[in-house]
Formats: sequence, structure tokens, C-alpha cells
Amino acid sequence: MTLRIGIITVQEPGYHPNRRLLEAAGIAGHEAVLIHPYRQWPKMVAGQLGVTAKNGAGLPHVVMPRQGAQVGDACLALMGQFQLMGVPMVNDHQAVSIARNKFITQQVLTAAGLPCPDTVFINHESGFFQAVDQLGGYPVVVKPVSGRQGDGVLLIMDGVDARRRGLPALNPQRGLMVQRYIPAEKRRDIRALVIGGALICAASLVPASGEFRANFHLGSEIRSTVLATDLKQIALSAAAVVGCDVAGVDIIVDSDGRPFIVEVNYSPGFKGLEAATGRDIAGRIIRFATDRYHEKRHPTDV
Repeated sequence: MTLRIGIITVQEPGYHPNRRLLEAAGIAGHEAVLIHPYRQWPKMVAGQLGVTAKNGAGLPHVVMPRQGAQVGDACLALMGQFQLMGVPMVNDHQAVSIARNKFITQQVLTAAGLPCPDTVFINHESGFFQAVDQLGGYPVVVKPVSGRQGDGVLLIMDGVDARRRGLPALNPQRGLMVQRYIPAEKRRDIRALVIGGALICAASLVPASGEFRANFHLGSEIRSTVLATDLKQIALSAAAVVGCDVAGVDIIVDSDGRPFIVEVNYSPGFKGLEAATGRDIAGRIIRFATDRYHEKRHPTDV
């Protein structure tokens, strides 16, 4: 059976993850379609749930949300509609609702006993300086609760820097995260990819010269790595606690060997991981999506 696999995204077909997923679906004999969350709209008419598509496209057999950090209430409403209509999801509404907010992610991970950096959430400038004191002083890292590829992440060195760059980044309605800084020297930055409760691959990232953020898109060097058992279990547990079927789990190991989970990404980019590891990550995601459809709709086929 040829499946129609819906990919919720605002990006174009040429965007690397979209291009690779479209290719992998075709190779597997399926059709992947990009669903723009602002071009399809949930509806309730005559007591029935439905979706109105601008291009008249039919309902997908399975859906994977991949809007990333920009996901908003409109997209969540569309995701929830698909889910309530019985369309199998790869990363469901609840998982995305948690993962889209970095602080809420840290909340659920910490509550589950998993290691995270010391973090204070603030929504007023008076809380900023209290947070710095609670974290042991400067420098501190300031992060928006949502963002992509390191956007908006600042290393604040002192009070002058805080007033110049940190406080202007504070949106009282969205809040801001203030975190203990883990120095880049002798630090390990790891991206682990988890699909369906299994560790598919992992890579170490080395920040570019003069950069404290370890993001592939910011020029970090990326190398395939094999995780020790404890780090593998942390990655698997983080994905499970957030509820993600597909997750990029970012872990920092400090100079004393202590691991900290810094993010669980429900729509991880994988250009660098495919290049570093040689794995067909897009193919694995598509295979999981088809398995999810059969698991939910045709259990005896699995």
C-alpha cells in the first residue's frame, strides 16, 4: 500500500530535511507531502471534525510535525485535529507542546530525575539579577524559551552586559531562561538521535573558534561518536520523558564528566548527522512513520 505521509512544515521542498524526507519516501514507494500549517485549517461542521486544505489535498495516512521552534498555537490546533481524527502521529500533540518550550522541557526532565543545567526562569528584570546570584554569579547563559540553531542564546559576562544585551531580550509574556554557564574548554557537546525508542546515532560537536554555542549551522565541527552506556540511557530516557518518537537530544558533558541535557528537539535537523555518520536518517524516519501507521491502523500487519 502506498502511504501519504504528511510533513507539517513552513519550509520549502529544497530545505534539507524536507528534501531528504521526500526522497526517502519516494524510494520506499510512498508519497510524502508538505503540509503548510497556515494553508490547512481544522474545522468542525455538522458535528464532524475535518480539515480544509487550500489545495484540496486529501487526508494523510500518517503525519509528522516538523515546524520546529516556530510552532505556534495555529499549528498545534492543526496537529490536535489530525490526532483527534485518528491520524497516526510521529511525535504527538503533547510531545510537541512540551518540546517547543525549552523551559517546560527542562521542568519535565528534572522532575523525572534526569540531569539538566541549573536554570532560573524569569519574566521581569528584577528576577534577572536574583537568578545570577542563585546560579553563582557571572557569566551566565540567557536563552529564549523557543528558538532554533542557537538564535537568541547569549553569554552574559557581567552586569553591564546584562543591561546592554540580556534585559532587552526579555519578553515578559514569554519569559527568559537564565542558566549556569558550562565553559566550552574541556566540554563535550553531543547530539544523539533517537527514533522509536532506539539510539540511531550520535555525534560530537566542537564549537567554532570564539563561539560558545555548539550548533552545526554556526560552523561547529561534527564527528560521529559512540556513546557510553550512561549517556545512551540519558538520551533514551530524555526522549521517552518528553514523549518524542523522533528526537534530537543535546547533551553537554562538563570538564568533570557530568552530563546535562540542554534540549530535546522534536524536529531535529540531520544534515550534519548524515554527513558525519553516513546513516540514512531520512530513511529511518520514513520507515518509522510507515510502521506507526500499520501499528495504529493495522496491528496484525506489524
